[in-house]
Amino acid sequence: MIHAVLWQRIEGLLVLAAGLALFFHFNDTMPWWVALLIFFAPDLSFIAYAFGPRVGAFCYNLVHIYGFGAALLAVGVLAAIPLLTVLGALWLAHCGLDRMFGYGLKSPEGFSVTHLGRIGKQQ
Repeated sequence: MIHAVLWQRIEGLLVLAAGLALFFHFNDTMPWWVALLIFFAPDLSFIAYAFGPRVGAFCYNLVHIYGFGAALLAVGVLAAIPLLTVLGALWLAHCGLDRMFGYGLKSPEGFSVTHLGRIGKQQ
C-alpha cells in the first residue's frame, strides 16, 4: 500500500504538470525568464521567518496553498485577463513542485515541521 505522503507527492507532481501545461497554453507574451522569476517568487515568503516561526509559517502557508493559485487562474480565465491566468498557473505549478519535493505547509513549531512530515537533516 502506498503511504499518504507519497500520494501527496504524486498529487504535487500532477499539479505541477497541470500548472505548467496551463501556463504554456495561455501564455503568449511572457518571456521565459520573467516566468522563471515569477515561478520562484512565492519563496520570498521565507523572509517572514525573520519575525519568528509563527509569522513565518503563516506567510509561507498563505502563498503556498493551491487555492490562491486556482482562484487567480479561474478569475483570469473567466474575466479574460491573460496575465492573471498565467500568474495563477505558475502559482499552482510552484506549489505543486514544493509538494512533489516534500515541502509541505509549515507548522508554527518551526520551518522543518510540515504537514508532510519533517524536512531537512534529522537530529
